[in-house]
Amino acid sequence: MSEQIPTEQWAQVVEKPGGPVTYKKIPVPTPGPDEVLINVKYSGVCHTDLHAMMGDWPLPTKIPLVGGHEGAGVVVAKGELVKDISVGDHAGIKWLNGSCLACSFCMQADEPLCPKALLSGYTVDGSFQQYAVAKAAHVARIPKDVDLEAVAPVLCAGITVYKGLKESGARPGQAVAVVGAGGGLGSMAIQYARAMGLRVVAIDGGEEKRQSCKALGADAYVDFQTSKDLVKEVKEATPEGQGPHAVLLLAVSEKPFQQATEYVRSRGTVVCIGLPAGAYLKAPVFDTVIRMITIKGSYVGNRQDTQEAIDFFQRGLVKVPYKTAGLSELQKVYDLMKEGKIVGRYVVDTSR
Repeated sequence: MSEQIPTEQWAQVVEKPGGPVTYKKIPVPTPGPDEVLINVKYSGVCHTDLHAMMGDWPLPTKIPLVGGHEGAGVVVAKGELVKDISVGDHAGIKWLNGSCLACSFCMQADEPLCPKALLSGYTVDGSFQQYAVAKAAHVARIPKDVDLEAVAPVLCAGITVYKGLKESGARPGQAVAVVGAGGGLGSMAIQYARAMGLRVVAIDGGEEKRQSCKALGADAYVDFQTSKDLVKEVKEATPEGQGPHAVLLLAVSEKPFQQATEYVRSRGTVVCIGLPAGAYLKAPVFDTVIRMITIKGSYVGNRQDTQEAIDFFQRGLVKVPYKTAGLSELQKVYDLMKEGKIVGRYVVDTSR
């Protein structure tokens, strides 16, 4: 490791399930033979990070834990086996920190399904620190003309919604409903969908989110807080009034997951992406069969999806609405998230 890399760094550490996070100095990690060390400049804050701190999911986290999985920065050191990325390159730490690359899932470009997958900010330390390690094969390659602060949320939110749209099978000219359209994932889903030639029906609550969704290019907005008949309104917002060809469920509560099959078009696809704690899917069997509805899950994206999602961003087709806070203020961001008060995405600057 070169001399300018310090031995200590600032990080936000979860010391017990339920939190809070503690801003403290910890040692800088050393990359293994197949890993890189990234000087993280900016990290997006995702709802998953809050779930990880609260211990909401059935998958156990490491404790103590440095969260974060949308880290954009510069490669400052690498292991001796790493040949295809250089010190000085810009790179991103994603949710998928590493996988075995040898199982049948990895060999078929389904690396996120690898039984030995390492998850950033969950089973291994993530990007809420100034220096973080990740498997070189899995870090996102970020072109040098791309703003690291602005691209950070693409590394999870962008990849995830882009992959969800691909999984939905919706084609240019067709309609997609985005549920939770005013949040961090939703604001990007609207733009990726537009860039892919889709019509967008945005579903969320409140006037601020209406304005945000319309500004990003949504063709229609349905407010679940004020709607008298959400199913009818969503259908009416689509050509022919038959409902959207696909539904992207990004919501953090259970009810939208139960409702989506009621307004999706016959032969349409409901794609589950959001992960409300303890939630279940429910759909009438009769309707699902007679209307030939597909219900599926979509989970982050592979290495190719990552580069495609970044390419849309580099070409200016997707802009991430975000606010920046210091890494030291992460707990405040979590508090706003718990209250549902964030429109768009928060990015933390690791230098403060």
